[in-house]
Order: sequence, then C-alpha cells, then structure tokens
Amino acid sequence: MSDQIPFTFDIPSVSELTHQIKQILENQFRDILVEGEISNVKQSRNGHFYFTVKDDNAQLPCVIWRSTAQRLNIDLRDGQQVVLGGDIQVYAPHGRYQMIVNLVQQAGIGKLQQKFEELKKKLEQEGLFDDAHKNPLPPFPMKIGVITSSTGAAFQDIRSTFEQRWPAATLCLYHASVQGLNAAGELVEAIRYFSERDDLVDILIVGRGGGSLEDLWPFNEEVVARALFNCPVPTISAVGHEVDFSISDFVADARAATPTQAVIIATPDINELRYQIDDYSHALDTSMQQKVQFYRDYVHQLTHSHALLAVQDKMKYQKSRTENATDKLRSLIQRTLSEKQSDHQQQVSRLQQQSPEMKIRSYSNQTDSLRERLINRYEKIVAYKTTQLHKHQSGLAELNPKAPLERGFTRILQDGNWIREKEAFSKDKPAEIEWKDGRITVN
Repeated sequence: MSDQIPFTFDIPSVSELTHQIKQILENQFRDILVEGEISNVKQSRNGHFYFTVKDDNAQLPCVIWRSTAQRLNIDLRDGQQVVLGGDIQVYAPHGRYQMIVNLVQQAGIGKLQQKFEELKKKLEQEGLFDDAHKNPLPPFPMKIGVITSSTGAAFQDIRSTFEQRWPAATLCLYHASVQGLNAAGELVEAIRYFSERDDLVDILIVGRGGGSLEDLWPFNEEVVARALFNCPVPTISAVGHEVDFSISDFVADARAATPTQAVIIATPDINELRYQIDDYSHALDTSMQQKVQFYRDYVHQLTHSHALLAVQDKMKYQKSRTENATDKLRSLIQRTLSEKQSDHQQQVSRLQQQSPEMKIRSYSNQTDSLRERLINRYEKIVAYKTTQLHKHQSGLAELNPKAPLERGFTRILQDGNWIREKEAFSKDKPAEIEWKDGRITVN
C-alpha cells in the first residue's frame, strides 16, 4: 500500500456521489409518465400507499402519499394496468430511487387480471357459480377438513379460532402449497383426497392469507375451480383478505373474506349455544310453573264452583231421604213384628182356651207359615232397601267434593272459606291447604 501513488484530485464520498445522482435524476425526471402493471400494493398505518409498477423486464418502486391518495380517491389493486404520473425521487439513506406518484389513470387490465376475467366469464357461463349447485353448510359440523399450508399463519388463525369458538370439532389438515407453480396441483390433490374418503368430513375449508395477485393465483386456476365444483363436501373458500376475490370464491359453496371468518361461517359459537340452552331451560321451567299454577287454579275454581256446591246439596238431600227411608223401614218392620207376635199370642191363647189338639196344631202350623213368610218378606225388603241404600251411597260418593282429596288432590281455604277462583285468593291472608288426612296453614 505504501508504494501506491496518492490521488491528486478530490474523491467524493458516498453521500456526495448519491447527492449528485439525486440531483441529476430528480432534475431530469420530473413530471414523467410511465405505464405498467401494479403489484404488491400495501397501505401503511399513516395512509401512504407503497407498490411496484412493472412490465416483463423491469420494475419501479412507487409511493402515493396519503394526501394525494385522498385527493385522487383511488382503489389500488394488484394486477391493474395503469398510467402513473409523478417525479423520480432518490432516497439517499437506502441508495434507492422511487417514483412519487401524483396521477393515476387506468391504462388497461393487466395480463393476470385479464386472464382472471376471462376464466370467470367462462365458468360463469357454464353455470359453476349458480346457487342451485351450492350445498348448504351443516349447522353443527363435528369433523372439518382444512386445505392450506401447515406453516402459514392462516392455519394458526383457523386452529385458534376453532379452539375458542367450537372446540367440539376435529380438524383434519391436508398440507398444500398455496403459491408457486406446484400449488394448483397440490390443491387439486387435496380436494380429491377429501372428496374420495370413506369417512367424509362435514365441511371443507380451502384458503390462505393475503398476498399479491401472483401469490393468490393458484386459487384462480381452472383445475382448482372444477375440483371444488365436483367436491361432494360443502366447501368454504377463504383466500386472502376481505378485498381479495378469487375464482374459488365464486365456485365454493360459501365465501369467507378471511380464514378466520371461514371458521365463523362454518361453526356455531359454543358460548352462544350455552346461553341458548340456559334460555330454553329457563323458559321451560317458567312454562312448567305456569302450567302447574294454571291447573292448580283450575282445580281450586272447580272445588268452589256453583255446580259442585249444588251436587253437594243434592247429596245431603239424598242422604237425608235415605236415612228417613231407613227409619221408616225399621219402624214398619218392628210394627209388623209386634202385630204378628200379638196375633200369635192371641191364637195361642185361643188354642189354650179351646184346647183341641188339632186346632192347636193347625194354628201352630199357620203360625209357623206366617212367621216364615214374614221373615222372607222382611229379608227381601231389607235386601232391597240395602241395595238401594248402597246405590245411593255410591252415587253420593262419586259426587262427593272430598273425593278428589282421596286421590291425592288438595284444596285451599282462607278464613274458613273454600277458594274457588284465582281472583278470590288473597296473598296477604294466611291460607289452609287441605289433604285427605288433614290441613296445614301457610302464610
């Protein structure tokens, strides 16, 4: 190094050289226009847009500041073919140049976007998007298939959401690449795997997280769309973010804006089900209490009804008639016996007075015959009256207002009165509940 000849002129530093380049580029390339395809659009938290405009051989980093984006009121998406206007700016700390965009005009549909629209139109005309072909999602899936990358954030989001929302389900993951040249074939193989299994899953989620149009392109391939259409299992397409749409979204039985939303669409919330069960249990308990109270009031009303009181009065009347008839029957029997005994004594007396043995025997036989007839008549009368008595007692027992007490029912009394209607019951007064074997007082 000591043998080298020192430079005799000034050598610029990196900053000085970069400053010179910055002046040349920024002065030379002002108010320029460029046409290309937008890719990798990202919006920062501050509202600035960062993206790349490219063609087949080159790409140019671009920035649209938040104020400009608000003024232009544009919706930037990957795949758009646009004409951009602005200035070239050199960012010295990174040694990087970029275009500060202040004008955006649609120049045409990008190649991928154009291919997307052509395939979408073709499949739509074939009827692959029709609602008539879409399967309904099961309300309570217990076995759920997931097709995505096992290392991606999408599966982690799906699994964690399942654990929180519907832990009763079993997840079956089939790993498949979700971007790249081999992704479409792996997706088709995964869909066929779940379609041809003997133990089918209840629902199938196919998806990945967000990305550029190029990243999401496997889900826009025709072979993937037809595999989804022919899948017998209800499918949910969950590709990208909320603003992203893919061909699989239109073919699948349901579309989710994100993988997390796919879980929400596919499953019920176990906590909501618990709340519903609690509500149903409370409603059932309330309904049962109302039914019990209704029939309790109904029985109470019946026990205090005018018809039942009338039956009770009729029973008392029939009982009185029966007792009177019994007394009369007893009097009649006793009187008849007395008369017959008196006659017998008179005959005996006559026989004794007359003393002929034949007459005594004759009268004795007549007396025996009369006694037997009398006894037979008495027994028939007693049996008949007893039968009538039992018949009336059975009728009275059926109409007895206390008969329900013997079958386990109760009745309520307040102030000694039988409460027959709900309106007659006073909550402020003590009440008596009567069973067949006694009463108790409740306050």
